[in-house]
Amino acid sequence: MSIPHDEIGPHKVLELYYPEEKLKAIVVVDNVAIGPAIGGVRVSPTANADEVYRLARAMTFKNAMAGLPHGGGKSAIIADPNDPNKERYFWIFARSIAGLTEYIPGPDMGSNEACMAYIHDEIGRAVGLPEEIGGIPLDKRGATGFGLAVCAEVAKDFIGLNLKGARVAVQGFGSVGKAAAKFLSEKGAILVAVSDTKGAVYNEKGIDIDELIKIKDETGSVINYKKGEKLSCENLFCVPADILIPAATPDVIHEDNVKEIQAKLILEGANIPATREAEEALHARGILVIPDFVANAGGVIMAAAEYAKETEKMAFDSIEEKIRKNTKALLERVKKDGLFPRAEGEIIAKERVLRAMDYRGYI
Repeated sequence: MSIPHDEIGPHKVLELYYPEEKLKAIVVVDNVAIGPAIGGVRVSPTANADEVYRLARAMTFKNAMAGLPHGGGKSAIIADPNDPNKERYFWIFARSIAGLTEYIPGPDMGSNEACMAYIHDEIGRAVGLPEEIGGIPLDKRGATGFGLAVCAEVAKDFIGLNLKGARVAVQGFGSVGKAAAKFLSEKGAILVAVSDTKGAVYNEKGIDIDELIKIKDETGSVINYKKGEKLSCENLFCVPADILIPAATPDVIHEDNVKEIQAKLILEGANIPATREAEEALHARGILVIPDFVANAGGVIMAAAEYAKETEKMAFDSIEEKIRKNTKALLERVKKDGLFPRAEGEIIAKERVLRAMDYRGYI
C-alpha cells in the first residue's frame, strides 16, 4: 500500500489477509494523540487503502473539531455487505485487531450495530452497539441526521437562507438520509428529491417523507414512490434545490457534475462525498459546502458518549452544542479569510491535533 504521510500521521496502517476465506481488510489508525482512535468499519468490495486513509484522516479532524477525547481511524473489510458469511467475517476481523487497542471500531457503510456486537463480544471494545447490550442505537435515533439539521440551522444565517420552505435533495436514503430529511422537515424544509442505489425520485411540490420511508422499508427502494418523476441517480445532483445532502458513497460530487449543481448549501452527510477540487469549484461559485468532519459529526459524538457511558439525552445535548459551535466557528473564519470551508476546517482541526501531539511528546 502506498499512502501519503505528514506531520499528523497515519500512525499505523495494517493490511490483513485471511487465505482460507480469500478475504482482505485494511485498517488505518491515523492519529492517537488526543486519545484512542474511533472510526467505523466499512464493508465494500471496492474499498482500497487510499479511501480508508482519507476516511481515517477525516475522523481525526472530526473528533478533534468535536472536542472528543479520541483520535481518528477507519477500517474496511473488502467484501460484499450482503454476503451471508458477514458474521464470520466480522468474527475473524475482530480477532485480527484484538491487540490493536488504540482503535475502537464503530458502524459504517455496510455494517451495523449487530456487526459491532460481534466485535465487542470477541474483543470487548466497539461503539454503536445494540441497545440491549448497553449501546445507544445511532441509526435508530438518527444522530448523524440530527446533527446535519443543526448544522443547517447555523449555516442558513451565513447565506441568507430560510429553512421554512427550503427545498432539500438527499442522495442516499439510508439511515443518515432518512433522519436528515425528517429533522429538516421539522424545521419547515421540503424534501423534493431523493435517491438510492436503484434510482431517484423528484417532485417539485414535495415528497411525503413518512410515506417514502414506508415504501423504502417495504420495497427496498425509493423508486417505488409513485408521486414524482423518476430520475437516474446522477441526475439528482442537477435538480433545483436549496440544500443538497450527499449521504452515501465517496466522491459522488466531482469535476464531471459539479457545474450542474444548483444548491445554495451542501451538507456532507457521507464521509468524503466530494473531491477536494469539486469543493473548491463550488466555493468559487458561491455555494457553501459544510465538510463531512463538521456536518456529520453527530454519529461519532453519540458513539463517544456511548463509550463514556453517558445517557442518550446527554449525547443529543452534546451533538447540538458541539455542531452548533463548530459550524459557527468555521463559517466565521471562512467569512474572514475567504478560504473554502474544508481548508479552514483542516487548519482548526490540525492545530488541535498538533497541540495534543506536543503535550504527549509526539513532536
